[in-house]
Amino acid sequence: MTFSDEQLERYSRHIILREVGAEGQKKLLKAKVLIIGAGGLGSPAAMYLAAAGVGTIGIADADAVDLSNLQRQIIHSTADIGKAKVQSAKETIEAINPDVTVRTYRTFVTAETIMELIAGYDFIIDCTDHFPTKFLINDACVIAKKPFSHAGIIHFRGQLMTYVPGQGPCYRCVFGNPPPEDAACKQTGIIGAMPGVIGSLQAMEAVKYIIGKGELLTGTLLTYDALTMEFRKVRLPKDTSGCAVCGDHPTITKLTGTHLNK
Repeated sequence: MTFSDEQLERYSRHIILREVGAEGQKKLLKAKVLIIGAGGLGSPAAMYLAAAGVGTIGIADADAVDLSNLQRQIIHSTADIGKAKVQSAKETIEAINPDVTVRTYRTFVTAETIMELIAGYDFIIDCTDHFPTKFLINDACVIAKKPFSHAGIIHFRGQLMTYVPGQGPCYRCVFGNPPPEDAACKQTGIIGAMPGVIGSLQAMEAVKYIIGKGELLTGTLLTYDALTMEFRKVRLPKDTSGCAVCGDHPTITKLTGTHLNK
């Protein structure tokens, strides 16, 4: 792969980094990242991955933009109200970087569709606000041996962790089973800048994985409290005996519409 003059200028601040260089930038341009959720977390994640030159970005989301989204979902604008979030996100990404191919999926992610959805991607980013979907993404990625970044935000707090096959615990190891169906950030407040912090960190995890540099948040939950400006790392053990999907004796080996109840 040979860089064009425009690409050499666009990615010059990456290329001069010892940890990235020309080879790392080529890896980014060849990489495929799927973002599930084009809202608060998905906005900065998608925009920074686009700016970094990730060659293919998939965006999965079934919703349309509404006015209440704009306090935090920076990939959308007032003119996008009523538009499908995946289309709005695609237009913003393409305006940031024409090198990027954007694939859109205006659909709910289900047990019947997720395996096909994630199949063509190198890294998955969970930017959803729906706990059963988070468990579904985890279980699918573990079964398909796909690395992914989990994140969650509420009020002035956020958290994230990264799963890499064969390295550390999965989301289900840590959180067990989904909470009640109505437990989601749609029912509570979120300070607008919080997803910018956490979603950007998810993009950083994806970039580090793609270029093969640095330490990922495998086996670690990173938490952030904006009111005290404190980051904290919590070591996470792998539940080898009890995890239903990545333990020594898994009971979830394929996905069905009822698998989350197991």
